Amino acid sequence: MNDPLILAIDLGTSGPKVALFTATGDLIGGTSEPVPLIFLPRGGVEQDPAAWWAAICTATRRLLAQVDGARARVAGIAVTSQWSGTVPVDRAGNALANAIIWMDARGARYIQRTTGGFPSFSGYGARKLWTWIRRTGGIPGHSGKDSIAHILYLQHEHPDLYARTATFLEPKDYINLRLTGRIASSVETMTLHWVTDNRAINDIRYDDDLLRLAGVERTKLPADLLRSTDVLGPLTGGAAAELGLDALGDRAIQVVAGTPDIHSAAVGSGAVEDYAAHCYIGTSAWLSCHVPFKKTDLQHNMAALPSAIPGRYLLINEHETAGAALTFLRDNVFYGSDALVDSAAPDDAFARFDTLAAATPPGSGRLIFTPWLHGERSPVDDHTVRAGWHNLSLRTTRGDLVRSVYEGVAFNARWLLPYVEKFIDRPLDNVRLVGGGGRSDIWCQIHADVLQRPVLQVADPLHINTRGAAFLAAVGLGYLHVDEIGAHTPIARTYDPDPHQAGLYDELFGHFVEIYRKTHGMYRRLNRGHESEV
Repeated sequence: MNDPLILAIDLGTSGPKVALFTATGDLIGGTSEPVPLIFLPRGGVEQDPAAWWAAICTATRRLLAQVDGARARVAGIAVTSQWSGTVPVDRAGNALANAIIWMDARGARYIQRTTGGFPSFSGYGARKLWTWIRRTGGIPGHSGKDSIAHILYLQHEHPDLYARTATFLEPKDYINLRLTGRIASSVETMTLHWVTDNRAINDIRYDDDLLRLAGVERTKLPADLLRSTDVLGPLTGGAAAELGLDALGDRAIQVVAGTPDIHSAAVGSGAVEDYAAHCYIGTSAWLSCHVPFKKTDLQHNMAALPSAIPGRYLLINEHETAGAALTFLRDNVFYGSDALVDSAAPDDAFARFDTLAAATPPGSGRLIFTPWLHGERSPVDDHTVRAGWHNLSLRTTRGDLVRSVYEGVAFNARWLLPYVEKFIDRPLDNVRLVGGGGRSDIWCQIHADVLQRPVLQVADPLHINTRGAAFLAAVGLGYLHVDEIGAHTPIARTYDPDPHQAGLYDELFGHFVEIYRKTHGMYRRLNRGHESEV
């Protein structure tokens, strides 16, 4: 009962999760608190930083009240968060406006102008493309959703706010500022600003040429670039009081720098060895692994970028919507409040979807769902493509509609699989499934059948990011070594592919890819310039 605990904070898009872990990664308890999204014209998506902090404090106090003696046992704190967000703060550390989050595309026109030039390759100036990829591993995406695009948007359309901003912070770094009073970032967090030279993995620093290409002042970015496991500093007394923690006298609670959600999921999955793969299914999704090299696949929007594990790279790619497709199904198809129905979604709506999907034969009556509700990033960077059900008929059932969404998300992962395996030059032996989707037994089995790879269901998948953050804190505070993380990550169950479904899913997957090839031009014509209306 006197062993030290680590408080892990995961600031996701829907709000923060907080959890308490032992120093070796055992989950003691966790809770969450919602934070709303603010949708604005022209593709704007924001959140209130004050609401983030209030939700974190509320959730933390609730959690501490649930675990006897916890408030006096917390020895360290680590934050992980949504990536590619921008909070403008003044010299005193006060947020000057809402945070622009990763879904916001208002900077697209400015990043396209910044990265363009002649001769052009895929819309990028060839010389700029070479410089960016050679030094960073990637280049700002034309969708305008990278952090650098947010800053350029503010620079051009809100110059007064830009001028008053002392530092632009990622969401994780803003929360760390509230915890410690210190402004800093970590090397992997700053990657999507595309202004750091990442060629020497142990000596990552801002690059003057890249800053000039991006058109952003060095003084507007955090001065200190740390490793994710570095100790940022002690928790302030004021923050401890708001969180409900006991941090008096010489018992300082140390805050570790932490990392974005993609990186913490990789650590929390336990797949910390090179080439060990995990698939995350939350609001968005990805298929990723650590690698010992820097490499870029520009054509499929993938790159090996700095990892949360010091001295390592992480293969980065992303699907824009995964679990969000089930949320769309719940809120926009089956439940809602309008002239047709006035029925709030039950708390067990997703469990009901699981039951219905499991009772529906594989293949969903040959109905195919494409999950591109918010465009796509990998293996195609296409912000105008949209989702749909294909091959609907009078025989289509509600079970087909539901199961096809599960299968469509798995098809999207399979679309990415061969490009991942080509990138690392070897097949994946198995895939660890994590995130909220990892709670679903039927979704795990569908992924095994569609990917034709064994799927390892990591225990407590909803807390994969908090576990990853806790592991990083444990390493930074000396309780654990990186090589021990895998052994401390419990596997709930292994799902083997059903060979009887291979032929069916091979055929349907072929049609899935063909749908994109035949419709993406139509979607471009429908949605170019109207993304925020769709």
